[in-house]
Amino acid sequence: MKKILKKSKRSTRDFAHQPLLAPLSQNRSQSGVEYMIVIGFVSFAVMVILLMSGYYSNLTKDKIRMNQIESFAEQLINNAETVFFAGEPSEKTVNLYLPSGVKEIIITSNSIVMTISSSSGDNLRSFGSNVPLQEGSISNVEGVKVLSIKARENFVVIEE
Repeated sequence: MKKILKKSKRSTRDFAHQPLLAPLSQNRSQSGVEYMIVIGFVSFAVMVILLMSGYYSNLTKDKIRMNQIESFAEQLINNAETVFFAGEPSEKTVNLYLPSGVKEIIITSNSIVMTISSSSGDNLRSFGSNVPLQEGSISNVEGVKVLSIKARENFVVIEE
């Protein structure tokens, strides 16, 4: 009996048409996707950290500005009270630093009222005085203010 060898339908030429690196390219694309996912998480984390640092930086700047404004008003009122209790010919000149962000300073009969802008919006602060003050205003320009505080018989005059 003769056996006839059947030729297989596959020849060596058919293997050349199959992608030899098919499993390898799938691993490469999977590692590329994993790399993009890692880069996405890292980018998200960096952006969150930057946003938080900007937010807390603005809060810190606002706290510093508010402390400087409180110091300005308290020193002004303390000097006005000192001059008033010393009597009418008394006069004192003070140098006080006014920070940025103050929109308006109004002197009423018994307080100093300031409109202050901050990252959260405009704030209205009032600083009370134990002595009567002459009504008026102080310019809101940032910097060192040279203020003259003069005692009168029934009130204190604050001038620039």
